[in-house]
Amino acid sequence: MSSPSATLAPSSDRPKAAFRVLGAISASHMINDMMQSLILAIYPILKGDFHLSFVQIGLITLTFQVTASLFQPLIGLYTDRRPTPYSLPIGMTSTLCGLLLLAFAPNYATVLLAAAFVGMGSAIFHPESSRIARMASGGRHGLAQSLFQVGGNTGSAIGPLVAAAVIVPFGQKSVAWFGAAALLGIVLLLQVSRWYSGQHAAATARGTRPPVASPYSRRQVAGAIAVLLVLIFSKYFYGAGIGSFYTFYLIDRFGLSVQSAQLHLFVFLLASALGTLVGGPLGDRIGRKPVIWFSILGVAPFALLLPHANLFWTTALTIVIGLVFSSAFSAILVYAQELMPGRIGLVSGLFFGFAFGMGGLGAAALGLLADHTSIEFVYKAIAFLPLLGIVAALLPKGRGR
Repeated sequence: MSSPSATLAPSSDRPKAAFRVLGAISASHMINDMMQSLILAIYPILKGDFHLSFVQIGLITLTFQVTASLFQPLIGLYTDRRPTPYSLPIGMTSTLCGLLLLAFAPNYATVLLAAAFVGMGSAIFHPESSRIARMASGGRHGLAQSLFQVGGNTGSAIGPLVAAAVIVPFGQKSVAWFGAAALLGIVLLLQVSRWYSGQHAAATARGTRPPVASPYSRRQVAGAIAVLLVLIFSKYFYGAGIGSFYTFYLIDRFGLSVQSAQLHLFVFLLASALGTLVGGPLGDRIGRKPVIWFSILGVAPFALLLPHANLFWTTALTIVIGLVFSSAFSAILVYAQELMPGRIGLVSGLFFGFAFGMGGLGAAALGLLADHTSIEFVYKAIAFLPLLGIVAALLPKGRGR
């Protein structure tokens, strides 16, 4: 039986990758996710200013993530049927509005509203951006998704760094200064949307192509999608514990300052960005399934050691975890897209949305657990989640090249 990726054209027949478009969409992803990560990075400031509990901190993440999670599959399904090239700058504008609301929020309710605006921006941005990355890939789908993803992960890594350098010393209102980055993102996305509109017009002029059939039966596709969603749950529930509470863990266990803890978070997120860059091209060469298997299950020993390590080894282990764990998402997303060709928006929206939802649910649930136990207990509990990577054995075998 042929694999999903066996349907790719021979390399000599493939169009060339549009690296200028990939660079622009990756840079826009970096700006988008940097602004999102500012929310996570200023949690210690918000906690002090508004006297928040860990549950309330988790609810901020939940509001952002659930808003993105609910709308992304719907937007992806809609744009599969009616491509909307200029939706991208609209999404970035929503994120900009959320950022300005966050900067001047007088109370906790306004912070939640700001998080919802940022979530809506992500819901609009991610499905169409992922589609454009695939369109511009020239057949190197794993590489294109990795370039797209590395922009987002780099932005997530920069967020805590700029928060430590700017927001911690100058306060909540300094978040508004990053509106200039959002304006740059809108300009970039207008250019990308113009390219996308041209590609869509050219495809329409050539005539409608018949839909591409999946090489697997519906039952096999449904089973494989279910397995991939379990892996996303494992990855993003565990990631919520690191992303939302890592600074608090370092402050509570090792007595670090807020700025020092944010620098450690930056190191972890930077390692995650580097791991993302590796996962997609590696999947193009050796197959998606081995990359998925290694990146989820392979991180389990390091996750189990992390709660028992001193500061030096905590830093070292989180770097390894970031490098290995982050390589999974590009491979998972391309694998799912190849299972359901012709439904790129729906698949992208479903997986980005589910990932955001699991991140938000994880942040809220783990915040509640931390309030009733301790941050250290939370890290011991979530260490077992990467063991769920064993279910990757149930995926249909695919060459991925």
